[in-house]
Amino acid sequence: MNRRPTLLAALTLTAAAALTLSACGSDDSSKSKDNDKIAGADTGAEKSASPSASAPASAGRPKIELPSDVTYRFEWKKTGDAQKDAVLNDAEQRIKAVDMAIAKQDPLDKAYRFYSEGTAAAGSQKYIQEFVDHKARTTGLTRYYNESVTLKDDGTAALVYCEDQSKAFNKFLKTGKTDVTKVTKDSYVVYAGTLRKNDSGVWVTERLISERGSAKCQP
Repeated sequence: MNRRPTLLAALTLTAAAALTLSACGSDDSSKSKDNDKIAGADTGAEKSASPSASAPASAGRPKIELPSDVTYRFEWKKTGDAQKDAVLNDAEQRIKAVDMAIAKQDPLDKAYRFYSEGTAAAGSQKYIQEFVDHKARTTGLTRYYNESVTLKDDGTAALVYCEDQSKAFNKFLKTGKTDVTKVTKDSYVVYAGTLRKNDSGVWVTERLISERGSAKCQP
């Protein structure tokens, strides 16, 4: 499973050659490690706003509803550029929509497919299916930071960001047990994605790659 322990093995989405991870100063694909996120335990007082209220169902957008133990800390800053801020917002909703599909145990859930197409959507489907096969979901707190957005002349946007999975874990549905794993350099993942605005005005992720243990994302 992408961002969780090796149990749900890392899945690497097809790369967008134009996106260089080195450009990251600082979402959902090749995560492996025995701590691949399943949003984690030990969130303490750091719970972010309830995911159930995270995505307004406006303009036909799906409502994102997640278990109360699946939380986030998005440290992405407003850029002041309407287009770039829209890219960040829709990328955030895609991340949450994938976790919602995992919680629902539905590899074909409409919400994540609303925010992704092509290899990104195919990769997410495979990732979600791994959780379903293992009867597991995510739990805990996941942090996103060190983002960089570049608008391209061809109408696409390049997004690079980091993910901190140190407090995110796998939770098994049958036993209710959370697999709390040790924090290592592999708890930190860098992502590079390509997004394009569709006819509905949504920035859809078309391609996404990731690298676990990247020096760019270490604390």
